[in-house]
Amino acid sequence: MELTILGCHSATPRANVHPTAQVLDIDGELMLIDCGEGTQVQLRRRKVKFSRISHIFISHLHGDHYFGLIGLISTFSLLNRKATLHIHAPEGIKEIVEIQLKASRAFTSYPLVFNELKSNQPEKILDNSKLTVETIPLKHRVYTNGFLFKAKPGDRKLLIDKVQNLEIDKAYYKSIKKGKDVVLENGEIIENKEITEPPKTPLSYAFCSDTMFKPDIVPQIKDTTLLYHESTFLETHEDLCEKTKHSTAKQAGIIAQKANVKQLILGHFSARYNDLKLFENEAKVVFENSVAAESGKVFRFE
Repeated sequence: MELTILGCHSATPRANVHPTAQVLDIDGELMLIDCGEGTQVQLRRRKVKFSRISHIFISHLHGDHYFGLIGLISTFSLLNRKATLHIHAPEGIKEIVEIQLKASRAFTSYPLVFNELKSNQPEKILDNSKLTVETIPLKHRVYTNGFLFKAKPGDRKLLIDKVQNLEIDKAYYKSIKKGKDVVLENGEIIENKEITEPPKTPLSYAFCSDTMFKPDIVPQIKDTTLLYHESTFLETHEDLCEKTKHSTAKQAGIIAQKANVKQLILGHFSARYNDLKLFENEAKVVFENSVAAESGKVFRFE
C-alpha cells in the first residue's frame, strides 16, 4: 500500500501550498481521494500515470476538495482515455459536472460513472478482487464522508519444506494457497494449516476529511493501518472548531489513540500557521506516531 500526498492544506491554493488531494495505491489499484484545485499539476509533478486512476472519491462539495475535478475529467478526454472512470461523491456531483461539460460543448471520450452518496450511515461503495471501500460519515458544514479502504487478504504462504517432504504435486500448490486441504494418493488428508501459514494481516487506510471531533467513528476505523485525520487548528484556536466544524491536532490524536491505529497523518492545515511541527507536537501528546502531511510525501506499508 502506498499513499502519496498531493495537497494537504485548507482554503485557497498558493505557490507552495495545495488543497486536499491524495493518491492511494493498493496492490496496483490506483485511486484519487479528493481533487482540489491544481490536482492534475500535482499528479504530473509526482509522475502519477493518469490512465491508471480507476476511481475518484470526493469527500464533500467544498471547493478546496473538488474544484480540480472538471479539469482532470477534461484532460482525460484530451489524452483519449477509453477506460471507465468511477466517481464516488455526494449527491449533486453529476449535475455539476454535466452542466460544466454541456456549457463548454465537451463530451468525454470514455464512460463516466457517478455513484452519488447521500446516506448518513456507513455503506460499502466498492468491492472488487483487491479491496473494499466504505464511507465514514463525518460532521461538517455540508454532507461529508470519509473513506475506509481495506485490502483483501492475500493467499496463504506455502511451507515449502513440508509440502516437498509430503511429495505433494506442484499442480496442487495454487489451491493449497487458497486454503484447500490435500488428499494424498493413499487417501490421507493433510489439513491446510499443517502446510501453510496465514497471510499477512490486510492493510487498511482511513481517510477522514473535514470534520469536527467525532469519536463515534472509532469502532469503524479500529486497528486501521494508517489514518489521515484533518487537523485544521491547534488547541489554542479550539474555539473555532464549533463554528467551522473542524478539528484540532490534539483531537485527531485522540481519535488515533482510541482507534489503536498504527500511524496518524495530520492535514488540512489552516493558513494562519507557518510551522507544521506544531501540529505534530500537539498530536504526539496523546498519540506518539503522528506526522504532519506534506505535499509530495509518500507513505508505504507492506
